[in-house]
Amino acid sequence: MHDLINPETICALSTPPGMGAIAVVRLSGADAIPVTFRIFHPREKGFDIQKAASHTIHFGNIGNESGILDEVLVSIFRSPHSYTGEDVIEISCHGSIYIQQKLIELLLSEGLRLAKPGEFTLRAFLNGKFDLSQAEAVADLISSHSRSSHDLAISQMRGEFSRKIRELREKLMQFASLIELELDFSEENVEFASRPELMTLLKELNTEIAQLIKSFSIGNVIKNGIPVAIIGKPNVGKSTLLNVLLNEEKAIVSETPGTTRDAIEDTIVIGGYSFRFIDTAGLRASEDTIENLGIERTWEKIHDAAIILYVFDATEDSFEVVNGAIAELKEDQETQSKCIILIGNKTDKVKKLPKGFAGFVELETIFVSAKRKQNIHLIAESLLRYVQSDNLSGSPIISNTRHLDSLQHAVAAIDSIREGLKNVISPDLLTVDIRNALYHLGQITGEITTDDILGNIFSRFCIGK
Repeated sequence: MHDLINPETICALSTPPGMGAIAVVRLSGADAIPVTFRIFHPREKGFDIQKAASHTIHFGNIGNESGILDEVLVSIFRSPHSYTGEDVIEISCHGSIYIQQKLIELLLSEGLRLAKPGEFTLRAFLNGKFDLSQAEAVADLISSHSRSSHDLAISQMRGEFSRKIRELREKLMQFASLIELELDFSEENVEFASRPELMTLLKELNTEIAQLIKSFSIGNVIKNGIPVAIIGKPNVGKSTLLNVLLNEEKAIVSETPGTTRDAIEDTIVIGGYSFRFIDTAGLRASEDTIENLGIERTWEKIHDAAIILYVFDATEDSFEVVNGAIAELKEDQETQSKCIILIGNKTDKVKKLPKGFAGFVELETIFVSAKRKQNIHLIAESLLRYVQSDNLSGSPIISNTRHLDSLQHAVAAIDSIREGLKNVISPDLLTVDIRNALYHLGQITGEITTDDILGNIFSRFCIGK
């Protein structure tokens, strides 16, 4: 048994804390069924829960000599065909906070222990129900807030990313075993592993891992929401646009320039993707200390954003003015690679749209009236095109910073192997770098891990999962 698995049977509330129609209390471990037998009184005559088949549900009362606590449904999942791989019981009771509390107290009085955060999923991982990256996807699935983040978590939970990592690791493992074999015949100077073939494999691994690393940029924003900064000069309608996009009065709207002093943000889902819109202080030279602090924060939000909506006043700003502002924006290194969409606002006040904006070949320009809510749908469509154009052709997408770190270390190790091959280093030194690459790939799926890593990962889960 793994050091992290405590033989004690655990229990916890698996539904969110608070009052509701029902609540579910989960038990896992060798005593889950015997303890339930002692406190559960089924309505079926002659029924013995200790002999009941797995994956069955039974109705009855729960309580002890003090009296009946509640009418419940008891679901039975026998080892190894359960979430944790152990015997699991799920008790569905009424959602009264009092009933939840007393039921947990009753189970603790019978010798069970309250589960730690993520302990059910930790036991599932340690019992081989899924690998570490799939276990982490469980937490992502629970916290998913849009169709895209849900789909990403489901894909990882089903093992698509894990299969790719195992595939890469197995290819390298074959060469590792051949080079290890060479060490046994070092005196004979025999070469079992073809160096040209190994170099070809390393180039292939580098390409595939680089694709996974690249996918983090889209996977991370899908998971956490795509940050969109709304920027521009004061009084061009940024706050009005934010309110229209969110369909609520989130930001104060005023004709007075410089009203927005701090970043205001909120999240909405468009086409299954979560976007975090950030209204910022207007960009201009100011002697107001507070306004200048707001402008500093605007630049911070610009740097953090994946997409920038640059709003200008269609009644006043010419192509030359906007072109100059965009050129200034792109002087900042951190904004050069960002997606910038131009939003010409206040079209309700102009008879003819300003000329010259077709000159922005690389930037899309959308003319809207935030006040009258005209053409707002064009902004949503543009945002969706940006996300969908970067979907990496259905390849596995990573969204976990731990996975990113391991992949980056694996690439560094692979680069060392390639350098060693070019310099014709000895097999024993080559083996060190190969083992290092295998180690970092194995960390992702949990084939190689430590108790500290596991403790850190599963402590972030909610209790009861």
